[in-house]
Amino acid sequence: MDAERPLLPAPHQIAAAFLDSVFGYPPLAPRSLVYHSLVTLSATLLGFLLGALFGIVLALLILHSRVLERSLLPWIICSQMVPVLALAPIFIVVLGALGLHGLLPKSIISAYLCFFPITIGMVKGFASPDPLQLELMRTWSATPRQVLWKLRWPASVPYLFASLKVAVTISLIGAIVAELPTGAEAGIGARLLSGSYYGQTVQLWSALVAAAVLSSALIALIGLIERAVGRRMGVH
Repeated sequence: MDAERPLLPAPHQIAAAFLDSVFGYPPLAPRSLVYHSLVTLSATLLGFLLGALFGIVLALLILHSRVLERSLLPWIICSQMVPVLALAPIFIVVLGALGLHGLLPKSIISAYLCFFPITIGMVKGFASPDPLQLELMRTWSATPRQVLWKLRWPASVPYLFASLKVAVTISLIGAIVAELPTGAEAGIGARLLSGSYYGQTVQLWSALVAAAVLSSALIALIGLIERAVGRRMGVH
């Protein structure tokens, strides 16, 4: 006989709770995992977009300035050494004092986590063209902008998509973590909180399964975009 609140739920208990939370309620009902996943997904996507743009811009700045490469890159690496669980409450309090509530603070924490792999990947990608190719562009009197768009950017595309796949998962983790210190009422983080408060381990595990499914779907979506871009660029 299955225990109501097992310390470690059996796989069939987790599957049953997950399916019931997904299909047993209307999608926008407060008890539906679809609803909570959509709340977390909105913060994830906005944070991912902000982090991707910020990471690419940082990579471009580092590429075009040796001073920034030597001074900024070590700080970018150090920024990831502080646990986000320690930073999230600080971000939430500071942004709340500035009048920012709801989706944006969660997205900023998500962006803070996910910009790092994109920055590092794009720095490597922009620097990946062969020196002979760069020399050939110089003999054609190409401007730095032309070198960027005609050579460096196409060469960096594989690095970009590899970084995006890592970043989107980290972005989801950031969105979930950002929901924890706020005592959020909606989102996967909120489900984890309520499950922890009331000893509902099955609910905890079903929320984790939802996060894994959501992460896998986002990675698969980026993979589809990668293949579409590859076909457009003539890569088979």
